[in-house]
Amino acid sequence: MVALGGNAIARPGADDPDAQLHAVEAAMDNVAELVVEGYDVALTHGNGPQVGNLMIKNQVARDVVPPVPLDWCVAQTQATIGYLIVTCLERALRRRGVRRIVATLVTRVLVDADDPAFDRPTKPIGRYASEAEARAHIADGETWKPSGSEGWRRVVPSPQPRAILDQDAAVQLLRERAVVVAAGGGGIPMVREGGGLKGVEAVLDKDLSAALLARAISAECLVIATDVPAAATGFGTSGQEWLGRVTPARLRELAAEGQFESGSMGPKVAACADFVEATGARAVITSLESLQDGARGVVGTVVEPAR
Repeated sequence: MVALGGNAIARPGADDPDAQLHAVEAAMDNVAELVVEGYDVALTHGNGPQVGNLMIKNQVARDVVPPVPLDWCVAQTQATIGYLIVTCLERALRRRGVRRIVATLVTRVLVDADDPAFDRPTKPIGRYASEAEARAHIADGETWKPSGSEGWRRVVPSPQPRAILDQDAAVQLLRERAVVVAAGGGGIPMVREGGGLKGVEAVLDKDLSAALLARAISAECLVIATDVPAAATGFGTSGQEWLGRVTPARLRELAAEGQFESGSMGPKVAACADFVEATGARAVITSLESLQDGARGVVGTVVEPAR
C-alpha cells in the first residue's frame, strides 16, 4: 500500500495542469518499478491543493453556477487525479514491457456524525492568502487560520476515518492483480443517516485512510511517500535527527512530546503506528525517490513491532 503525498501531484507554486501532469508522470515511474519487481500495489494520494482550487472556483463562479459542497469536490478530485495516475502508470508500465490493469476507484469512507472534529476545523486546504483576503472569506462563514510566513490558509473539519465503504471492490480488483487507486484524498466522507449514507463537509487525512485501507486489503507493507527521507525529531532545528527503525510505542511517545507537526508528519506517524499495531506488518515513511528501498524496509523511518 503506497500513500503518495501532495508533492507527488502538485509541487508548491506549480499546480497548473501541465505541472501536475509532469509530477504524476515522475511519481508513476517510481511506482512502476515496484510493479516490475513483483509487488501487487494499491495506491492512494493527497488532494489538498486540488480541493482548495475547486473551492476557489466555487467562490468565483457562484453568481453564474451553483457552488458544490466539499464532499463533491473530494469526489471530483479523486476522479481527476485518479485519471492522471492511471494514464501515467499505464504508460510507465508499457515502457517496461508490463501489461497490468490499472483502475481508479472513487471511494467513500465512513466517519462518525458526532466526531468532535466537526466543531474544530483543522485540516488546511487550498492556497495561501493574505490576512485581508482571509478575513473576507471568514466574513462569508469560512474558517481561516494563519500559517506561518506564507500567509493564511482555509481549514476544514477532518474527522477520523472509520471504515472504507468500497473496500470489497478494491479487494476484488486486487485479486485480479490490478493496480488499484483508491481512497484518494482520504476518501469521500460519509455519515450514516436515516438508514442510508450522506456526504458531509469535511476532508479526511489521506494517511489515516491509507492505514485503514491497507488493513482492509491485508497489505504486507504500508509505505508513506513524502518529500523528506524519513520522519525526524527536532525537525528543522540544529538538533534534528532522522528516525530509522522504531516501534509504534516509541513513535507514540515522540508524538506525545510534540515532535511531529499535526498538519504534516503527525498523521503519517499515527497512521504507521495504527497499521503496525493492528497487523504486525511493516510501515515506512520515506521519500518518493526511495520508494523501492522503502518497500524493502532498508531506508526511511521503518516502523515494526517490538521483537
